[in-house]
Amino acid sequence: MIGLKFVSDEVNHDYFFSEALKLAEKASHENEVPIGAVIVKDQKIIASAYNQTEKNGSFTAHAELLCLQEAAVFLKTKYLKDCDLYITLEPCLMCLTAARLSRINAIYYLVASEKFGSEGVAYPTVTSQQLPSSLTDETKLLLRRFFENRR
Repeated sequence: MIGLKFVSDEVNHDYFFSEALKLAEKASHENEVPIGAVIVKDQKIIASAYNQTEKNGSFTAHAELLCLQEAAVFLKTKYLKDCDLYITLEPCLMCLTAARLSRINAIYYLVASEKFGSEGVAYPTVTSQQLPSSLTDETKLLLRRFFENRR
């Protein structure tokens, strides 16, 4: 007789948030902005991190990015399909974009970020502009050839 294994479809969001909150508390004790993150696959935490921008001297050492990196190493792929990201604070655009590029399934957070969230007040001051250049066509060709060779 084949054994049956019961797998609950219920996700315990509070458990994953509590684990992220523990990491945020650790960050706070280390004089880091208190943000924690965990990545969950099949209802198991496969990666966890907290902010380490002061320790690493880098604005890219956000909890979410460190967590994404750890999960990619654990799964041996940069694509984190079927994984969920739990964060104590709404991700900034950098972290949100990285999570989306990693193909993360869902992002959950506890508190909205009024300053750096997707609608945050910090972003109207940031501008991006495409400038005309004699190198534009060369850049387009390089990108096109690269992706044609990969497909």
